[in-house]
Amino acid sequence: MNFTSHDVIIIERALRAAMKYEKEEQRSRDYQEVLVKMQESAKHALHVNAALTNGDHDGLRYDYDDSSDLM
Repeated sequence: MNFTSHDVIIIERALRAAMKYEKEEQRSRDYQEVLVKMQESAKHALHVNAALTNGDHDGLRYDYDDSSDLM
């Protein structure tokens, strides 16, 4: 399942609210663990995306047209 950045923000807010109002310490820790995993995943995604966009590209796009083989 792919989450948008808006989805991630909503989930993070929900987890923070749940941590704030949760009476059971174990559940609060569970919420925090998920929040940390999400944040690490987001950092990793940003790092990978930055590496892809900063790669050595010459600015040209190469499209290979094989339609000439159909004639």
